[in-house]
Amino acid sequence: MRAAVVPKLGAKWEVRDLPTPKPSTNQVLIRIRASGLCYTDVHITNGHLPTEFPRTLGHEPVGEVVEIGQGVTRRKIGDRVGVPWVQTSCGRCEWCMRGKPMFCAEHLGTGVQTQGSHAEYMLAYADSTMLLPEGLSYELAAPIFCAGYTVWGGLRFADPKPHESIAVVGIGGLGHLAVQYSKAAGFKTIAVTHSPDKKELAGKLGSDLVVSSGEELRSAGGSDVILATSNSYQSVADALKGLRPDGRAVIMGVSTDPLPLAAGDLIGKRIRIIGSQQNGSEYLYEALDYVAKGKVKPIIETFPLSGITQAYDKVANGTVRFRAVIKT
Repeated sequence: MRAAVVPKLGAKWEVRDLPTPKPSTNQVLIRIRASGLCYTDVHITNGHLPTEFPRTLGHEPVGEVVEIGQGVTRRKIGDRVGVPWVQTSCGRCEWCMRGKPMFCAEHLGTGVQTQGSHAEYMLAYADSTMLLPEGLSYELAAPIFCAGYTVWGGLRFADPKPHESIAVVGIGGLGHLAVQYSKAAGFKTIAVTHSPDKKELAGKLGSDLVVSSGEELRSAGGSDVILATSNSYQSVADALKGLRPDGRAVIMGVSTDPLPLAAGDLIGKRIRIIGSQQNGSEYLYEALDYVAKGKVKPIIETFPLSGITQAYDKVANGTVRFRAVIKT
């Protein structure tokens, strides 16, 4: 099979011919049809997340099951599936026992502790796979297994009430989906962006209002929830000026910079800062369902596996609009 390989830390990706793997007990072999290339892949390549090289990355995989290992009963050959970040965990620690395997110290992450999906075939633990909704294309499904899952899981984790409003900071790979999910769920949705071209786009995606700063957000009445999808924590800190009392800011964009906070607002307005990740299979099911019903549509650029270095460069440079998807 062909696979994109990161030979060593910080190295340029290479497409190589590798043996097609065989599924072990409780695993399935997936013929990858589309694989989202996420900025997290850049972080891993540059050593910001610990892994061992050489490695095939990719954690937004979708395709069809072509072989099943011993003990697999819930999947069959021909199933259209995707695989989220967490594939399996120890099953014995406190967090596993409490149904929160993402906190298990021994969990296996797709493309980090396992070989990932930027390849023609990938192994996955069968119980981690999610069946794709009928009619949903592979290309649109792939970004949901990280980007869509992350923003919808974050919105749900913030537990907004029917009368509350949602502000999305940053209209990029995560943010353009967050606007759509918020609007599809029926919330007043406000986009916060400095970019003139993205202001127009945010309106087309469903924003009820577009503002440029936290001060503008506050002047417009503020928001009860901020979905911080930007990787600029200065922009996030500025947007917090527009968070209403008892508001929640959900941090889901990753930055190596510190997040500056005003203690007076934290205390005086009883603001909560929430870190969020993918938060359980129920939210993944819902995230996929919105896309299958046409209420949310990822904006993607597709690339062949042979062009994965071009895709990587566009993601790393922030010039992809808005999710890169590798078709194999």
